[in-house]
Amino acid sequence: MPLVEETSLLEDSSVTLPVVIIGNGPSGICLSYMLSGYRPYLSSEAIHPNTILHSKLEESRHLSIIDQDLEYLSEGLEGRSSNPVAVLFDTLLHPDADFGYDYPSVLHWKLEQRHYIPHLVFGKGPPGGAWHNMEGSMLTISFGNWMELPGLKFKDWVSSKRRNLKGDRVMPDEIARYYKHYVKVMGLQKNFRENTFITSVSRLYRDQDDSDSQEIDVSKQHLQIEKSKIIKRNWEIRGYQRIGDGSHVPFCLFAENVVLATGTLDSPGHLEIEGEDFPFVFHSMPEFGAAVNKGKLRGKVDPVLIVGSGLTAADAVLFAHNNNIPVIHVFRRRVTDQGLIFKQLPKKLYPEYHKVYHMMCTQSYAGDSNLLSDYTSFPEHHVLSFKSDMKCILQSVSGLKKIFKLSAAVVLIGSHPNLSFLKEQGCYLGHKSSQPITCKGNPVEIDAFTYECVKESNLFALGPLVGDNFVRFLKGGALGVTHCLAIRQKKKQHLFVERGGGDGIA
Repeated sequence: MPLVEETSLLEDSSVTLPVVIIGNGPSGICLSYMLSGYRPYLSSEAIHPNTILHSKLEESRHLSIIDQDLEYLSEGLEGRSSNPVAVLFDTLLHPDADFGYDYPSVLHWKLEQRHYIPHLVFGKGPPGGAWHNMEGSMLTISFGNWMELPGLKFKDWVSSKRRNLKGDRVMPDEIARYYKHYVKVMGLQKNFRENTFITSVSRLYRDQDDSDSQEIDVSKQHLQIEKSKIIKRNWEIRGYQRIGDGSHVPFCLFAENVVLATGTLDSPGHLEIEGEDFPFVFHSMPEFGAAVNKGKLRGKVDPVLIVGSGLTAADAVLFAHNNNIPVIHVFRRRVTDQGLIFKQLPKKLYPEYHKVYHMMCTQSYAGDSNLLSDYTSFPEHHVLSFKSDMKCILQSVSGLKKIFKLSAAVVLIGSHPNLSFLKEQGCYLGHKSSQPITCKGNPVEIDAFTYECVKESNLFALGPLVGDNFVRFLKGGALGVTHCLAIRQKKKQHLFVERGGGDGIA
C-alpha cells in the first residue's frame, strides 16, 4: 500500500506519530499487536507451575501484565535470555518449556481499544522480515509453538495448511507465511508499510530560550550551544517506498519514539581476507542453495569449503551432504569448546545437528593424510586467502599451512545489522561504543525493563539487537516497550487533566 496515499496526514510536518517501528519481523509484529490495544491477563483457570510467580500474579489478577510491575514479577526467574522481561514473558507463554514440558500459556488476551497507541511499522518486504529470505529446505531450530505470536496458535494455523504434521519443528517458509497471515487476521495491516527503506533517523532539538525557534538537526551541524539550553524534541525519519513500477517515493515524518526491530541479518560477516570477493565465495545459505539448485556444482569433484561453527554453517554442511557434495569444514574453535551451540541442544530433539557435531569431532584432518570422501573438519584453523584459480590457503593454530582446490566456498560466521540510518552506524548505542552492534558480542545497551536505549532516550531496541536471537524471547521486548509507553501515556493524560482542571489554571 502506498505510504503517501494511505497516510496523507504525515505530509503535514506538524503531525507527529507517537511510535515508529523500524523492522517488520516477529519483534515489530508483536509490538504492533500490543500497541494496537491487545492486553494479556492471567487466565481465570490458570495455575503457573512456579508457585512464587503465581502468587505474585494473583496479587494483581485484575490488571493486565502490561500494567503491572515487571521488575517485581521478573525477580528470581532464570532462563536462556539475559533480559529479565524476556524470561518473564516466555515463562508466562511457555511455562517450564526448558524442562521439556508443554504446558499451556497462563495468559489470555483482550482487545481494549482505549489502549491503542498510533504507530507505523516499516519493513523492506512483507511482514515476517528475514523469515521470507531463509533457506526453505532447513528445519527451524525452535519448535513451531515457540515461533508463534500471541493470540494465534501456530499448530492451529499450520494444521489448516497441511494434513501431515511430522514432529514439532517446521520449515522457515511456513513461519514466514504464518507471520504474514498473523498481521492480516489480527487486523494490524493499517499499521504496516511494506517495501520501505529508512535512510535517516535523527534527533531534532530546539533552543530552550526560544519557543518559536526552528527545529535543528544537531547530528549534521556543529553547534556551539550549551547542552543545558538544548531541549530534545522529536525524531525525524526519512526514507523511501519502492512502488510497483520500481520507482522510489521519498517520505519524511516525525515521531516521539522510535523502536529498532531490524534484526541482525542484514550484513553477513566477512573474513576480510584476500580473494574473498571472488564469485565462487558465498556469504549466505540462500546464495549457496541457489548455486546448488541451479546445478552450478553438479559433477564437481572438488569439495566445498564451509567456514563457521554455528547452526547456519551446520545447515550448509547438511545441505551439501544431502546433495552429495564433499565438504571441507573450517572453524577456529576446538571441538571440545563448551561455547559451541551444539552443546546446548538435546540430542533427541536435534539429531541432524548432532550428526554434524559428531562428524566435526571424528572426521578431522590428520596432517599427513588425504581428505575424506564426503566430509573433513579442520578444527582450530582459519582461512588465510582465496586464489583466482579457486584454491584456498588454510592455516592451523600452530602455523602450518595447507592449500586446497575448491568448487565453492561458503563463509557463515554470523551477521551484522544495517544501522546506517543512525549516526555512527548506531555503534554509540552498544555496550562497546567503538565497535559495530552484534547480537552476541556487542548488543545495544538497554534498560532491562523498558528496552529504552541507555544512551538515547525515546529510542528503543528489540530482538537480536539486544541479544535475543530466539523468537520465544524477543516477544518480551514488545512487553517491555509497551509497558514503558503505557506509563508515559498515563502521565501525559494526568498532566493534561491537571492543566485543564476545575479552575482552568495550570
